[in-house]
Amino acid sequence: MTVQDAPAQQVPLVRLDPTGADHHGEAARLRELGPVVRVELPGGVRAWAVTRHRHLADLVADPRVSKDWHRWNAIRDGEIPDDWPLTGMVKVTNMVTADGAEHHRLRRLVTRTLTPRRVQDLRPRITAIVDGLLDALPGHAGPDGTVDLRQHFAYPVPMQVICELAGVPEHERPRMRELVDSIFRSTAGPEEVLRTQHDIHELLGRVVDARRRDPGDDLTSALIAARDEDPDALSEEELVGTLWLMVSAGHETTLSLIVNAVRALLTHPDQRALALAGDDGTWAAVVEETLRWDAPIGNFLARYPVEDIEIAGVTVPAGEAVLAPYSAVGRDGDQHGPDAGRFDITREQRRHLAFGGGPHICLGAPLARLEAAIALPALFARHRDLALAVDPGELVPVPSLISNSVRALPVRLGAPATARPVGP
Repeated sequence: MTVQDAPAQQVPLVRLDPTGADHHGEAARLRELGPVVRVELPGGVRAWAVTRHRHLADLVADPRVSKDWHRWNAIRDGEIPDDWPLTGMVKVTNMVTADGAEHHRLRRLVTRTLTPRRVQDLRPRITAIVDGLLDALPGHAGPDGTVDLRQHFAYPVPMQVICELAGVPEHERPRMRELVDSIFRSTAGPEEVLRTQHDIHELLGRVVDARRRDPGDDLTSALIAARDEDPDALSEEELVGTLWLMVSAGHETTLSLIVNAVRALLTHPDQRALALAGDDGTWAAVVEETLRWDAPIGNFLARYPVEDIEIAGVTVPAGEAVLAPYSAVGRDGDQHGPDAGRFDITREQRRHLAFGGGPHICLGAPLARLEAAIALPALFARHRDLALAVDPGELVPVPSLISNSVRALPVRLGAPATARPVGP
């Protein structure tokens, strides 16, 4: 009997590693078990995972599947406590957890501010931020000459960009960074989970109050103005939730994208040589191949069928959680060919799901792509001899089954280029 023919209770069950120690090894095992697999999350919480690109692409566009966590039977039945490690990824109030007209209402408020033109208008500012960080990078080298590229480059690029865009004051950003790290850490203990939830609302409340007193040309001020104009357009909880979504997602995804792209190029000399010899289109291919091959978000919760649905011959009952394992579907050979496990920036670019799909496709994807497309060529132009300072096997993964990256990326910068790089 195949997995497809098996009744739901006979579908294989896999306990996901909350430390994220081997995202791609785990993803490969999920694919081997079939297109639909049962998974166990921290705390013994169970969900479904759809491991094939075509089935997941269909799922995320299926109107019979909700994003509203109130529809999750386990939450309705009181089986998931408030201090569950993944609470901050699930029990939120913003466009990610809204459906239909409510989702459109919340998304429209952001798209009116984060327009394609506004994203492109950020190019000079992103370039200036990148250049400033590259100027400072040699000064962060330790006694052995190594620099943590994650901490001193990949982190501050998107954090500064998104905080400026959202109107987050500079003195609030260090704690904001810690809170983002905490919600993605699926090994967090109960006390940290509750403290993080409390501090998120406290910090964002201060940001909203500051922007009410002193409005600016930023997303928070725009959301406040929309609420003042029509209180029914946006509740205070939705305002805070939308702000948190933009800051957390706008930071974490781009951070890991930059780290993963640098790591991929440093461990694939042939691809690095192609990138260095290429143009803006080549660097765009580096970004897309990284998103596919080493997606910044390894797994993402959750969707909840509003009725029993069939996926690849398996019935998923209404009200159960479905996980999107982007690490698994990114290397699905049915979608990306028999060499899907190989990093190759010259491959034919086929659709990937690193930014999701359907009506909930990531609104910040153009900004993340732009930041990476500026940061990566500038880094390699400035430091053409850039090299890992440790064996790739020594890199320690971020302790998360959500985020897919490494805690640190120690590199040796090598001799600086003689000419200052020009942004793409």
